[in-house]
Amino acid sequence: MLDRIKQIILIKALNLLFSVLSLVRNDRIFRWSYSLIAFFAQRLVKKDYYVEKIRWIKGLFDSSHPCLPATRKILQGTNPHHRKTIIKSFIINQLLTGTNKRKAFSQKESGYYPPGFFVISPSMKCNLNCYGCYAGYYDKKAELTFDEIDRVLLQAKEMGIYFCVVSGGEPLFYTKIFDMFEKHNDMIFHVYSNGSLIDEDACRRLSEVGNVIPAISLEGFREETDRRRGKGHYDRVMKAMDLLRNAGILFGFSATLTRQNSDLLSSEQFIDAMIEKGCILGWYFMYVPIGREPDLDLMPTPEQRGLQFERLTRLRNSKPIFLADFWNDGPVVGGCISGGRKYFHVNANGDVEPCVFCHFATHNIRTSTLQEAVNSPLFRSIRCQLPSYENLLRPCTIIDKPEISRNAISEHDAYFTHQGAEIIYRDMVQEIDDYAERYAAIADPLWERYFKSRK
Repeated sequence: MLDRIKQIILIKALNLLFSVLSLVRNDRIFRWSYSLIAFFAQRLVKKDYYVEKIRWIKGLFDSSHPCLPATRKILQGTNPHHRKTIIKSFIINQLLTGTNKRKAFSQKESGYYPPGFFVISPSMKCNLNCYGCYAGYYDKKAELTFDEIDRVLLQAKEMGIYFCVVSGGEPLFYTKIFDMFEKHNDMIFHVYSNGSLIDEDACRRLSEVGNVIPAISLEGFREETDRRRGKGHYDRVMKAMDLLRNAGILFGFSATLTRQNSDLLSSEQFIDAMIEKGCILGWYFMYVPIGREPDLDLMPTPEQRGLQFERLTRLRNSKPIFLADFWNDGPVVGGCISGGRKYFHVNANGDVEPCVFCHFATHNIRTSTLQEAVNSPLFRSIRCQLPSYENLLRPCTIIDKPEISRNAISEHDAYFTHQGAEIIYRDMVQEIDDYAERYAAIADPLWERYFKSRK
């Protein structure tokens, strides 16, 4: 009872301080207010990992890191309902009280700590036909019912997971998508959209629910984006961003790195353009040869991947935008996050996949609970090998340590979740192994220079 009262008091104090931060204009007062937030937050969470992260963020604020103006933009540039809902669903429920719930779950379930988030693809409907699409070989008619999604979200919250990434297909084609956001308004949803369906009405509904942060996909500027997504699509993306910015809705960009656009996407020119449009965050995903017509020649070269890491390091230290790289951020999250270590994917057929890019499974939400699927022998075998190596710049079980996925598939009799998913594991073995070896020659010196030498 005392713990519950203490938690309520701390949450009220945090909400008050966040309200103050939304009004403060002075940098010194802003940092002082965050110091108080850090003080209360450290007393609310029970997991040492999160206490360390809170202190790390405070250190960035104290040093006037670019994340300071980016955070101010989040708190002061969003509409009031959106800001209030994000503080409740993401900061309080997911990051603070959620981690305590996940810790309690782990103690109850013999040490298995649930992942912090998961991805769900409600439908595979899409109005684009992008070459190299990672989801291009899924059945376009595949779709989860609202009851199935509702059940998954309820089971996730029982495990302490309040952060859900929504993919597809184009998520906004799912007719009950806003019903999902509204019913589960205690969760935060990060939606990957191609932007074509974000109009005035969609922005109005996003403002009303308040718990959604869109990430809009593009490949660079007009030439690069229209080449992959169709003529005129870049202009539709720019219009969608303008509408979101004017509505005070937080949003970001999502970009697929290929051999053709890798240098552009990590340039100051591109990042400055995204900041000017109003993006508060940006996601990078490297093309890998899965999905529609897998093509090794689309993959960034090992040299480009190494340069992406170094460029991103510089951009993070100089630009007021939060940038994340799914492949190069192994050092940030301790290696590969798949297999329920930190996340998993529920596809539109209900298959529970280790990763959005690992199209194999042994469990389905239509016949299993989420807990059974995430703690299955397949997922456990992947987790117990993560990380299986020192260099966290080589985290991926598909292209850096491919033997992990291959062995897991064969040892646990996993099925492929769509036709063609087996190609990268059976027909491209030598090519992927060669790529892993070539990238190791680039990544190992980077690890020595940026991480190992600093220990």
